[in-house]
Amino acid sequence: MTAPQFPPRLDGSGRRDRLMSTLVAVGAAYRRLAEISGRRRPPVREVDRRLPLVVEAVRTEADGVVSLRLVRPDGNPLPAWRPGAHIDLLLPSGMVRQYSLCGSPSDLSHYRIAVRRIGSASAEVHALTAGTRVTVRGPRNAFPFVAAPAYHFVAGGIGITPILPMVHRAEASGADWRLVYTGRDRESMPFLDELPAERVRIRPDTEFGIPASGAELLEEMPTGASVYCCGPMPMITGVRVDLARTGAAAVYFERFSPPPIVDGQPFRVVLRRSGLTLDVPADRSTLDVVREVLPDVPYSCRQGFCGTCEVAAEDGGRVRICVDRGPAVLEL
Repeated sequence: MTAPQFPPRLDGSGRRDRLMSTLVAVGAAYRRLAEISGRRRPPVREVDRRLPLVVEAVRTEADGVVSLRLVRPDGNPLPAWRPGAHIDLLLPSGMVRQYSLCGSPSDLSHYRIAVRRIGSASAEVHALTAGTRVTVRGPRNAFPFVAAPAYHFVAGGIGITPILPMVHRAEASGADWRLVYTGRDRESMPFLDELPAERVRIRPDTEFGIPASGAELLEEMPTGASVYCCGPMPMITGVRVDLARTGAAAVYFERFSPPPIVDGQPFRVVLRRSGLTLDVPADRSTLDVVREVLPDVPYSCRQGFCGTCEVAAEDGGRVRICVDRGPAVLEL
């Protein structure tokens, strides 16, 4: 019988190391098992995260604003969510839009969203009726609500939708908090009757003559508060400019329009299938320019996180044409 062959010891003695030989054998056996397991493993299937829902009720919340109560057809509970979350609503026309969840995270019998009518997609939402079947994706959270001892909330118009669940969560936690809620007029501001009056300042433009400045919106902020701000770009810009003068511990923003392009440079994109070459100015996105010649190109959030406008490039990569800037050959 042939004697077993052991690797030499590392101490230079010339003797064979039985322990090292055992480890080498175990490692080889593990690799063989891994190869066998890999060959038998079934292919990974893409997870379908779409939720078929039914519009249970449509309610007018303010001038130009309706809320939708969405439920499962079988009445089962919906996926859990946290304040700041949104869903993608897939409309019958094929358009996709994001809407913040503005109900109670503890009540998973339904989702509630609120939509202001400002364009074709929102007009389609306003036309939905009770009993209509819709599809959503999510929930997802790009505006997370982080535990803190104090909060200062700033909401502008329909920007109250992600802020409302945060306010109720802050109240339930016993945190020190304030909310400044601004809008064109009281009639256009949804959910006024759902806000605790003691810590809320309602600030309609019609009652003050002019829109609020950032400094005014940050008045009476609790010391060391985390600031949450959602609304139109001019309001967010004002808050950001004046925020440096405060003692805010952290700042979180959510906007309903694409972010401004800063220090942009002009470039050129080629649409390979269409045979077009387009010049993109320094202050515009590729999506804006492409939609002038291909108005049906899909898009949604216009902020780079939903992926609806993602397009294949000739080099094999993927480009989100709402935010990615630079010369490219696109498969359009």
